[in-house]
Amino acid sequence: MSEEPYRPALPNYSAPQELLDEHAEMAEEEAEPDAFEDKARSKQVAARQSDYQLRRFQRADGRGEGEDESYADRMRLAELQREEEKVRRHKEQLEKDKVRDDDQPMDDKTPPRKTIAGDDTPPRGITAGDDTPPRAGAEDDGTPPTKRRKWDVEVKEEDKDNKEWSDKALTEAAPTKKRSRWDQTPAEGEEEPKAKSRWDQTPANGTLITGQMPDGKATSVTMVDDPRYKAITDDELNTLLPGTGEGFSIVPPPADYVPAPAVRKMVAAQPADIGFMGQTEGDAQKAVQAAGGLMSFAEQTEIEGIGALQFLKKEDSEYFAKVLGEGGGEEDDAGFSMEELKERKIMRLLLKIKNGTPPIRKTALRQITDRAREFGAGPLFDKILPLLMERTLEDQERHLLVKVIDRVLYKLDDLVRPYTHKILVVIEPLLIDEDYYARVEGREIISNLAKAAGLAHMISTMRPDIDHVDEYVRNTTARAFSVVASALGIPALLPFLRAVCRSKKSWQARHTGIRIIQQIAVMVGCAVLPHLRNLVDAIADGLQDEQQKVRTMTALSLAALAEAAAPYGIESFDNVLKPLWLGIRQHRGKTLAAFLKAIGFIIPLMDPEYAGYYVRECMPILIREFGTSDEEMRRIVLQVIKQCAGTEGVVPNYIREEVLPEFFRAFWVRRMALDRRNYRHVVETTVELAQKAGVSEIVSRVCNDLKDESEPFRKMVMETITKVISMTGAADIDERLEVLLIDGIIFAFQEQTLEDNVMLEGFGTVVNALGGRVKPYLPQIVSMILWRLTNKSARVRMLAADLTTRLAPIIKSNGEDQLLSKLGVVIFEQLGEEYPDALGR
Repeated sequence: MSEEPYRPALPNYSAPQELLDEHAEMAEEEAEPDAFEDKARSKQVAARQSDYQLRRFQRADGRGEGEDESYADRMRLAELQREEEKVRRHKEQLEKDKVRDDDQPMDDKTPPRKTIAGDDTPPRGITAGDDTPPRAGAEDDGTPPTKRRKWDVEVKEEDKDNKEWSDKALTEAAPTKKRSRWDQTPAEGEEEPKAKSRWDQTPANGTLITGQMPDGKATSVTMVDDPRYKAITDDELNTLLPGTGEGFSIVPPPADYVPAPAVRKMVAAQPADIGFMGQTEGDAQKAVQAAGGLMSFAEQTEIEGIGALQFLKKEDSEYFAKVLGEGGGEEDDAGFSMEELKERKIMRLLLKIKNGTPPIRKTALRQITDRAREFGAGPLFDKILPLLMERTLEDQERHLLVKVIDRVLYKLDDLVRPYTHKILVVIEPLLIDEDYYARVEGREIISNLAKAAGLAHMISTMRPDIDHVDEYVRNTTARAFSVVASALGIPALLPFLRAVCRSKKSWQARHTGIRIIQQIAVMVGCAVLPHLRNLVDAIADGLQDEQQKVRTMTALSLAALAEAAAPYGIESFDNVLKPLWLGIRQHRGKTLAAFLKAIGFIIPLMDPEYAGYYVRECMPILIREFGTSDEEMRRIVLQVIKQCAGTEGVVPNYIREEVLPEFFRAFWVRRMALDRRNYRHVVETTVELAQKAGVSEIVSRVCNDLKDESEPFRKMVMETITKVISMTGAADIDERLEVLLIDGIIFAFQEQTLEDNVMLEGFGTVVNALGGRVKPYLPQIVSMILWRLTNKSARVRMLAADLTTRLAPIIKSNGEDQLLSKLGVVIFEQLGEEYPDALGR
């Protein structure tokens, strides 16, 4: 075997390694954590929720132990909160007015005429021949009163030394030399500064150390002795070491022994209000002992009286301190009353369910379910609901506690009525959670609660929250009402909804009632059809409401109803068509967007001749809004255009002549390809327009953009062409457009750098759609593939192999066996590929 010839190493042009290492270290030091990534990975529910979702912790009602407040008390409290909100807004308005008045320019400072030296011009009131009466408040001699100016005030002699440019002011304003920490000796005339660090002092027990935060706020820290460094007394030594009775004696210290000065180790005292709940020192000590000397642990541990726990958080050890450690076992329950025994038993079961191992959790869940009526609703919910409102709650813990509530509700049945509001306060936030399964669990709980408590009690419980001052409470209440309606039936709730939507008392009540109907339509879908006319009639007056928010919500509710009822139910919307058509000509902004959305969902329900007429009527307004800068309005306009184009009564010529020129001018720009949501809406709308106007009309407008400089824009064009041709075929593409299309897709395929299959899928779709018409272009395509199969980049070779897989059947069907054999030979030669991915392709 001959040795390989020596090949000199190619020169490597790069930065020195030490410089690269230095930059890598700097990048690690300056790298900031990704807040969104940390939030997504966090197990804690509250850590990844938005500020709006975290407003659930601000609800003051429904907290504490005991039964719910009465209906009258809650209504009085709601009225008081509304009055407080009015006062707060009034004060804010007064503050804004005051600031605006202070920002206004001052009056003219020109001195009056009579103060100018040498001016003998008589006042206007005593000029000869002037009969104009003097102004009110003028002097007796006819001289009009002069407006007081700031320089009319005589300056006293003693105030001259305090003027802005006086010697005293200049001396005080002189800059002082700033002391540097690198100065070894103080500057002349300065004293040695005293130590200001709290560590330079030896405070007494419980000494208050004051300081200042960087933002200027004063802060104080209470310092206490650290128990770990506490001096051992003689009595403690006697108990630890053997004494004289056992043959030992205490040796006296030497005569020249000088004890070291006592150094007291200080630590900051922990405030009592930090944590889940307040506790006594004895309870905390029990929790520490139960956890093996630690406040928390993350591994499985056996605890006396409880069993094996998978983990124990600090908040859990504080909350369950009564049943942890010494005195917390079941053998110590002899001296407690019946209520205390129930409480301790419930806490043990909840701790097992929340933190126990699966076998212990299963047993505890069965026990708490079977004995629910024995425990009673009060003791159970007084312990379960505060756990669900804990800020450090994790997904698994929330799921288990919600499961407990679900099973307990089934057992308690109507005994749960006094705690309905407290349960709703805790469960309603699940309805707006980002997790789909959490929302499903919340709906299940509220549905079972409504069946157990009854419609009348649910209405009386949730009525005060309908016009609550906090929009968050109104939103969650509307979603809970929609769940109640789906559980107990829409007809049972319809009279109440009709009364709420026509409320004269407050616009918040009307807004919430209309939102309830919107959420009902979203939740039950096509099941609204039997009640569609009644629901539409209940909210129809909201289109002409004096409050803009009510009009907007009404339009959104009509859109939801029309979407749920499609393709039926157009006769139910007869009463709202005229207000909607007048509204799109009167409103702007978000209200106009809501009205357009409602019209976009109602038009597909119409008969073809009416749909064509209404599309022609509203299209000028849609075209006008093509140029809007509001992203939400832009998405709604695209959605309405898509729905109008898919309507049967719209003719292709109208789309080609009136819609397509403005549509491509406004939406087919590079900026649209950078936003993923706009990208998707533009592609879907263009595909819908192509089905109405024809493939050639769309492809001829976008095929030149396959050679655009922006790769995201090229990708958007290729995805659109792929979907259009795959849905409608390539029959009406003429020869000239065919040449441009093949040339464009070859260029786009060769220039791609993004890691996706959009270009590959598009190439295969276009070639398959053209079929036999692609034969003249096969030599060019195959030569491009052959060149890329031998490229030095592994990724280029992979894409070429994938394209070969898609084009081989087309090459075979066109009779180009010679080209196919060339490809086979080159691919066979590439079986020595060193990259596994490329070899697999």
